[in-house]
Amino acid sequence: MCLEGLEPASRGVYYIVLKAVWSLEKSRFVDLRSRKEPVFLHLPLSSSFQKLSESLAVNFRMRLAVVVCALALSAATFALDNGLMRTPPMGWLAWERFRCDIDCEHDPKNCISENLFIDMADRLSEDGWRELGYVYINIDDCWSSMDRDKQGRLQADPKRFPGGIPKLSRYLHDRGLKLGIYGDMGTHTCGGYPGTTLDKIELDAQTFADWEVDMFKFDGCYSNATEQEQGYPRMSKALNATGRPIGYSCSWPAYQGGLPPKVNYTQLGEICNLWRNYGDIQDSWDSIMNIANWFFENQDVLVPAAGPGRWNDPDMLVIGDFGLSMDQSRAQMALWAIMAAPLFMSNDLRTISSGARAILQNKMAISINQDPMGVQGRRIVKEKSGIEVFLRPLSKNASALVFFSRRNDMPYRYQTSLSKLNYTTGSYKIYDVFTEKTTALKDSTDFVVSVNPTGVVMWYVSAPAKLSLRQFYAGGKLRGPADYRHDNAIPPSFL
Repeated sequence: MCLEGLEPASRGVYYIVLKAVWSLEKSRFVDLRSRKEPVFLHLPLSSSFQKLSESLAVNFRMRLAVVVCALALSAATFALDNGLMRTPPMGWLAWERFRCDIDCEHDPKNCISENLFIDMADRLSEDGWRELGYVYINIDDCWSSMDRDKQGRLQADPKRFPGGIPKLSRYLHDRGLKLGIYGDMGTHTCGGYPGTTLDKIELDAQTFADWEVDMFKFDGCYSNATEQEQGYPRMSKALNATGRPIGYSCSWPAYQGGLPPKVNYTQLGEICNLWRNYGDIQDSWDSIMNIANWFFENQDVLVPAAGPGRWNDPDMLVIGDFGLSMDQSRAQMALWAIMAAPLFMSNDLRTISSGARAILQNKMAISINQDPMGVQGRRIVKEKSGIEVFLRPLSKNASALVFFSRRNDMPYRYQTSLSKLNYTTGSYKIYDVFTEKTTALKDSTDFVVSVNPTGVVMWYVSAPAKLSLRQFYAGGKLRGPADYRHDNAIPPSFL
């Protein structure tokens, strides 16, 4: 039926072209089957798709047929792919910094209220954050009333959110930002507010869609393993069924130990855009180290699970709060970039220091984190001296290296060469992410990096050849990029 009106000899070619073009469009695909309005009014088309439609179609019916055919051909394979978060999401999240402060009478500037989120939205939109990719403003626990409304729906606390969530959503959208919200699949949230039990999943998903929410975090307090096994996939299906694109963050693996066999990362990648694997971050260096240790000790399990639209989440950035030095702040930014982690700041953007802001707004660190290839990095060297080296393969045949010191005494001069890190023969261009200095290195040339205690040196390495991802994934055996073939330069914007 899709190919009616075409000559038989043309149908096969047209079918192939449709599938090829739709493969380019799938990252923009949103499940629109539940829309009551005509689907073509809501489908975002790229210029490539529009040009194809114009060249192949002579009237509106043919253009519509192209869209409908593409959807039909893709429905079976992309029904669980909402097309969102093809790179790790970035934004601001309330929890670590502001917790469950609901005392708006005595602490009006810091309590969980619409005013707090409006303030942070203003900062994202006016202080250069939005243009760098920080677009989400995420509400965490303690936003709701203690009671559902007469129709059984969740509702915001009327005193702290007098305009309701829809008002906040409109405010953010008017400024080019997105709204995230929090829920819990148990009887109560972790903070004791109404949860989303199995019988309320579809109702709550539709409520969030009606409020024009853009992201939903589903926590797991006050639920058991059986309920989680049913509830997390069911919420994924319910969110998709609303017809609204809503990024889905699952806390499921964190409640099941984070590792197989209790955690099925293949399934998670099919139902969630990101997931919390481990416990909550705190504003301390010890907390960051506990999280990093767990992630890199289990990298053989976690690295294959990550990719465009599906990310491991080591939790928030606490840069700009009270517990980290500047070196430790750079270390968190570097390690989170290597891990392809979501970048959700939890700090006070109204009072953040210039030093913390410079780290969080570092364009090259963000570019590495947001690399479209979406490969999560690995630890490739762990020295007895307390120095560790991390590698992340990047697009354009490049890579990122991080030299990290666990020492607490003094700057350590670490000597190595690119060949010792298994880089193949050639000359490499190096860009230091935090000093913004550039240099060139041959693979065989020994070099020394001076790494501060609990600090990092982070490099963007342009490669003269192509990285073999097969070797990178093969059991964690890789000790650096291999199988290079082509020259590549540092992006001019970072020179």
